Amino acid sequence: MIIGAIFFFVLSIIIFIYHQLRISMISGFKEKYDYIRNNEIKVYKISFICIAVAVAMMINTYGKGSLTFDPVWFFVRSFISVAGGTLVGYIASLVLQYYYPTKLNKKLRKWRYTPRINAETGNKMRLLSEDEEDVHLDEGMKAEENVFSVDYDVWIDEDTGYTKIEKYPGHLEALQCGNCGFYTLKVVREEIIEPPTETKEGELIKHYECKYCGSVRATQFHIAKEESYEGFKPEKSQFKKNALVSVVKVEIHGSSGERKAYTFQTVEQAKSFLEEFDFEKAG
Repeated sequence: MIIGAIFFFVLSIIIFIYHQLRISMISGFKEKYDYIRNNEIKVYKISFICIAVAVAMMINTYGKGSLTFDPVWFFVRSFISVAGGTLVGYIASLVLQYYYPTKLNKKLRKWRYTPRINAETGNKMRLLSEDEEDVHLDEGMKAEENVFSVDYDVWIDEDTGYTKIEKYPGHLEALQCGNCGFYTLKVVREEIIEPPTETKEGELIKHYECKYCGSVRATQFHIAKEESYEGFKPEKSQFKKNALVSVVKVEIHGSSGERKAYTFQTVEQAKSFLEEFDFEKAG
């Protein structure tokens, strides 16, 4: 058990170090952002699982020096070791679910907003504002931003005019349109064909429309038994235009204790977002 505990402790450290090395070997800021966003919490979960297993093994070694075998003590020790490992894993999951996302967001913002360098000239590039970047985006990209499914950053080398466009996930979820290929397919109407009962599932049809090309589609879903389908509709929030506002932060608390935070560059963006917002569909 001691050897096993040491093995899993060492394995957790190796996983952590390997993750940090992978990040350091990625040269591009956008590539670092994507790798960290997609993998960091997953890697830390695996590392914490290894630590939890190691803790369980360490606890299970307590009292093993006894010469006589006591089946009662064996089961008690096994139960305590499993409980100890589970407790470590549970605490780690709470940290990763509620505390670490804030730190992760700060790390992601660092890599997203670190000034880019033009590889050809070595000049520092400037990040354009939402109003300035529109001239560099095509209509499909603008449509994706308007439905908050994708957020584009446009960097420009003001000496040469060279621009670099980077694509980031938006605040709200939208599907990829099969016709135009942009992530602008959103639910416009939901229709209950058959309400659910205590003995039978219901049927729901979601009607989608592409906000860019106008393509439509409908998909059928099942509604669980004894559940009424009632979507959450947020109240409209009123904002006043203010030219002095540099950033707008919106924090939304769900009834189950979940919390979602969003950042916008303009008041108008925040207002438009709140009009579209649905907590169950928010990313």
